[in-house]
Amino acid sequence: MHTARTPDVPPGRTLGEALAEGTVLLDGGLSNQLEAQGCDLSDALWSARLLSDAPQQIEAAHAAYARAGAQVLITASYQATFEGFARRGTGRARAAELLADSVKSARRAGAVTGRELWVAASVGPYGAMLADGSEYRGRYGLTVRELARFHRPRVETLAEAAPDVLALETVPDIDEAEALLRVVQEFEVPVWLSYSVAGDRTRAGQPLAEAFGLVAGIDQVVAVGVNCCDPDDADRAVEVASAATGKPVVVYPNSGEEWDADGREWTGRDTFEPDRVRDWQRAGARLVGGCCRVGPSEIAALAERLKSPGA
Repeated sequence: MHTARTPDVPPGRTLGEALAEGTVLLDGGLSNQLEAQGCDLSDALWSARLLSDAPQQIEAAHAAYARAGAQVLITASYQATFEGFARRGTGRARAAELLADSVKSARRAGAVTGRELWVAASVGPYGAMLADGSEYRGRYGLTVRELARFHRPRVETLAEAAPDVLALETVPDIDEAEALLRVVQEFEVPVWLSYSVAGDRTRAGQPLAEAFGLVAGIDQVVAVGVNCCDPDDADRAVEVASAATGKPVVVYPNSGEEWDADGREWTGRDTFEPDRVRDWQRAGARLVGGCCRVGPSEIAALAERLKSPGA
């Protein structure tokens, strides 16, 4: 088993220890904050392109969430893969540097707050690399072994960059979750696993209790839950995740708008309500925040709710 290097700016506690003591606040959508800063994300690498082209923008986006009260910053590595970088002519050594830089950027942004803050290295699904919306469908036609082979090099590179946790996020189906869990157990780094869901099932149509149950007995998994989904679906999923695993639940839904992969635009209305955090906590959520289209103002509102006696 490989061991990650010691972080340059370690927090006082592990994230797992913090979750055992109370609720920890995640950041929001990195892409929407980058767009608010004037960045063009119309590229197959999405926000990951800026790791090479405009790293200062990545750090500024992280800092915006840190100022809003986020205690965990998720790196810009969701869509950063060796395969994706290679398509843009970026060699393997440079791609590895950029993946490591994603962790360093978040670490620097968090350090200036002067308070305890953790860095989560994002490990997006195989479909994110395809950049065709298939992370919202799953069922890529690959075996668990093939998916594990795809994920291993990036997981190893990110683990060596010494994040506080790996965020296995927006996972659409059980096969990919199984592959990711196989790979991360080769490295001594905590992880959380969060699925993208629709109703009471994964995006690929599997029952959530079965999907969440994959983490049973894996101490390395500090939280399990959902992200990049409708807030209403997140409400229901929190209860299922808590009952199925007994682990802390992670929940960070979208704004409620839906991504039209063909039209490449968001449709629908914003239904993200910070007051939902109280129901999430009662159902077992300990790691809460927002995903796409949830910005610093919403994270600041969540921070205020978490400070109030009723939260």
